[in-house]
Amino acid sequence: MHIVIAGGHGKIALLLAEAAARRGDTVDGLIRDPRHADEVLATGARPVVVDLESTTPPELAALVKGSDAVVFAAGAGPGSGVARKYSVDRDGSILLADAAAAAGVRRFAQISSMGAGEPPAAGTDEVWAAYIDAKTQAEDDLRRRDLDWTILRPGRLVDTPGTGLVRLGVPPIGRGDVPRADVAATLAELLHTPATAGATLELVGGDTPVADAIAAAIS
Repeated sequence: MHIVIAGGHGKIALLLAEAAARRGDTVDGLIRDPRHADEVLATGARPVVVDLESTTPPELAALVKGSDAVVFAAGAGPGSGVARKYSVDRDGSILLADAAAAAGVRRFAQISSMGAGEPPAAGTDEVWAAYIDAKTQAEDDLRRRDLDWTILRPGRLVDTPGTGLVRLGVPPIGRGDVPRADVAATLAELLHTPATAGATLELVGGDTPVADAIAAAIS
């Protein structure tokens, strides 16, 4: 499988590239900063420099054309303000979906967030509220499309080593932490599981192997 990852220098994206390469997949990691190319190369992926905030759907379509799947793993990141939550977390996903549709790439995996689809609690920090709203709007846009999409909502992301054991299911499954490595492992498996198309799934740490958790979630 040939996979294109938008946000290719992100922590989950780098782990996903490694996991996919171990499966024998080929990966292109879309990055904004060419200085990150060596880190992408180290995972076994091919770095492709493109800025999602300034490129156009036709330009991006040309980069994803011929691939089997695209993954939206980009994010404005810590320290960004309200405006960039929308320009990256929402608009970037919409742009990638437009490009995938134009290029005839049907498989689309979107990394969202637990809490998306619900209004933020009263008193929530405005930047976090914007992030959740941006993710919600990106999900809503994807569900309207004729693509084989899968939305994954991880719980609180941590950098502890992956265990390969998760809890995965249709929302709500309950809050919890999840290692980024296990998010990446789950994504790699989801991309190779066509029956997850059209599913919105939440993910936290658990006690079930990833492949078994996916099978149970779609049974």
